[in-house]
Amino acid sequence: MSSQRKSISIITGATSGIGYELAKIHASKGFNLLLVSRNESELQKIQYNFQQQFKVEIHFLALDLSRLNAAQTVFGFVENQGWQVDYLFNNAGFGGLGEFLSRATQDDQEMNLLNMLAVHELMHLFLPQMVERKRGFILNTASTAGFMPGPNQANYFATKAYVVSLTEAVAHEYLNSGVTISALCPGPVKTKFGERAGMSHLNVFEKAVSAEWIAKKAYHSLHRGKTIIIPEFTFRFLIRFILPFLPRTLLLRTIKGLQKVRR
Repeated sequence: MSSQRKSISIITGATSGIGYELAKIHASKGFNLLLVSRNESELQKIQYNFQQQFKVEIHFLALDLSRLNAAQTVFGFVENQGWQVDYLFNNAGFGGLGEFLSRATQDDQEMNLLNMLAVHELMHLFLPQMVERKRGFILNTASTAGFMPGPNQANYFATKAYVVSLTEAVAHEYLNSGVTISALCPGPVKTKFGERAGMSHLNVFEKAVSAEWIAKKAYHSLHRGKTIIIPEFTFRFLIRFILPFLPRTLLLRTIKGLQKVRR
């Protein structure tokens, strides 16, 4: 019965940045999309433009994934439509600059719900059907931040460490299932992410790469079956060959210096 369902691909955080670029690439390949984001007006614009440009079905769900049970809302919407999900792009997320005690607890709670719980629950809801069909792709957007602690962004770095760890472990559990599960771990990217997080003034964003370039690299690596995707060579080298041997205190001082908080 599931084989008769219409195939759909879910992309969260699809109105800008990496999510938008992944949606554009995927639509250009002829896939129908369900775009999930808070911004309904932007979703409507993308729906119209993509349908005209790529001649595929574009659906959207205006939803704040940082709310409890949001993932279940997405799942219920898909089930009510009778669709099957062959691709899940867990891209939505946000960060926030500031020392731990200076940040509002509610802001970090919303970050945890979006960056971790939504990713976890959407995977848990849609992975069983992929495993049953012996095919499917899941791409969780993490960050190079997931490989280290992050003074002045302690909570954000911790959420991305969760995504990296969860993705790698689940990918190993279902290694021979026919389902590819990957974590995208870019460095700084030129998106609205830095502005929302209050980090656009940081030096690390001066050499940030484009979201389009990251999305192309991620899409290619996903279909090559790579579990951990670090698009930039410099960061791959740093994480694999430098960080394991760097004294922890030096690493912490360096990261804190790169993320100076405005006072």
